[in-house]
Amino acid sequence: MIGRFLAEVTKRVLSDLEASKYQMAEYRVSLYGRKQSEWDQLASWFINNAIYSENAVWLIQLPRLYNVYKQMGTVTSFQNILDNVFIPLFEVTINPSSHPQLHVFLMQVVGLDIVDDESRPERRPTKHMPKPAEWTNEFNPAYSYYAYYCYANLYTLNKLRESKGLPTIKFRPHCGEAGDVDHLAAAFLLCNNISHGINLRKSPVLQYLYYLAQIGLAMSPLSNNSLFLNYHHNPFPVFFQRGLNVSLSTDDPLQIHLTKEPLVEEYSVAAKVWKLSACDLCEIARNSVYQSGFSHAAKLHWLGSKYFLPGPEGNNIHKSNVPDIRIVFRHETWKEEMQYVFLGMAKFPEEIDF
Repeated sequence: MIGRFLAEVTKRVLSDLEASKYQMAEYRVSLYGRKQSEWDQLASWFINNAIYSENAVWLIQLPRLYNVYKQMGTVTSFQNILDNVFIPLFEVTINPSSHPQLHVFLMQVVGLDIVDDESRPERRPTKHMPKPAEWTNEFNPAYSYYAYYCYANLYTLNKLRESKGLPTIKFRPHCGEAGDVDHLAAAFLLCNNISHGINLRKSPVLQYLYYLAQIGLAMSPLSNNSLFLNYHHNPFPVFFQRGLNVSLSTDDPLQIHLTKEPLVEEYSVAAKVWKLSACDLCEIARNSVYQSGFSHAAKLHWLGSKYFLPGPEGNNIHKSNVPDIRIVFRHETWKEEMQYVFLGMAKFPEEIDF
């Protein structure tokens, strides 16, 4: 059927978003890195089925399945996966006519995600680990190894896309849902935002670093409740009170949630269980807009004309419903912590870096 069924289901979901008017979504679709033609197949499915919606943008998720493909004989080294994922992106950036449908599709792609079961045992990366072209054994590379090479290729690609005036692609992986805290250390160094991050509760030092850097955490307590962590033990309310950059998101809504409004479920359950106030919910929603991959113009419309300025200057209470006193408290507390760390010599950016 060439993806017709999935396209029709997706368009139905998108039409529900458009009908509700104020709901926006970031949907993920998988790319496996088994062959370079996957990008063109995905773009063709997107364009030919008219999947576009102003209420949604897209992230590409890369499952960490090198060991499976190696055993199948699909790839001979880890470099094959990197080539299959990134060579078409460089080609279409240099010459859009080489992959015309992919060029259009990438206008809707805002991020790259890596996903898999983080709880599986893995070898910790060391300086003696082989380079991707030399990684020909059947063991799956560690999370940090995957993350570094995805980051390095994306960094170069984004510099090229910036030079041509094209939208860039952020690195926003699943991280810290299970497994070793090393994953969170790698994400701190490499990522723009992450999904989940509940394992930060095990490492106060990393938690403090994430606070100082204000790295976004898109947390999904109802999903975590089903898979990894009881709802009442979820660190979301503690992270929020401490000032980490947290937002509520859905994960696997067709499996986890019970209504057509999965994000409203997340907010309503969180509000009842953790006794969040209206101000709290609005601040979380404001964080969500900042973390999202939607355009500058969309964020101007949602948060006001000065949303990119730090502190109360960037807050428009008529748009965000968050009182200035809450924003002042968050901003001044963060600045004081930064001054402690930099011995009073901290330099603060004039604009928020997304």
